[in-house]
Amino acid sequence: MGKAERLKKARPPVQKDTYGGRLPPGQTLTEKFPILHEGEVPEYDLTTWNFKLFGEGVQNREFTFDELMQLPQTTIVKDIHCVTRWSKFDNAFTGVTIRELLKDFEIPQGTKYVMIYGDYDYETNLPLEDLLKEDILLAHSYEGKPLTAKHGYPFRLIVPHLYFWKSVKWIRGIEFLKEDRPGFWERNGFHNYGEVHNEERFSGEDLEIPEDEWHKKEFD
Repeated sequence: MGKAERLKKARPPVQKDTYGGRLPPGQTLTEKFPILHEGEVPEYDLTTWNFKLFGEGVQNREFTFDELMQLPQTTIVKDIHCVTRWSKFDNAFTGVTIRELLKDFEIPQGTKYVMIYGDYDYETNLPLEDLLKEDILLAHSYEGKPLTAKHGYPFRLIVPHLYFWKSVKWIRGIEFLKEDRPGFWERNGFHNYGEVHNEERFSGEDLEIPEDEWHKKEFD
């Protein structure tokens, strides 16, 4: 049974307080940072680690860890929301904005989508216009300290307006696309876009998701 199917089994939490609409529907607020991912946690030699920009019609570009760290750094403070029904307010992430990363990069005309790649063999799709929002970050630090390995070190994407499966851990590259195609979870029952306030959790019929699913995971 796939994850999307497993998450049907319980009713969503009853929200006693939405914090003025700040807490999206069906979410529970936590002060901890749950750890959720598929597969093993990668280990890296940062002297050989790289990050790539590529795609049809693209002049491919590759960055080392040091090159990314030498770019202008930005800290954003954002709420984050997981499809497994937890939300965490006021998270400070530091890194390189995607706008800064792509400042001198020529995106081919006709590009409308991107595929984001992370280790191991993970991918998720985004519209290009979402990737270029001012608060989309290639983050290396959380609350002033380097990300832990389980939270995506050395870099993870932060896409705060979408469910957190779009904020790819262990990011390794961005592919620029003219046509959309689904990523890993999108092929396995999750919504193609994932906007949190519209509860775009799953593809097809609306599915229920257990309110206690994330309580079974590790926390930081």
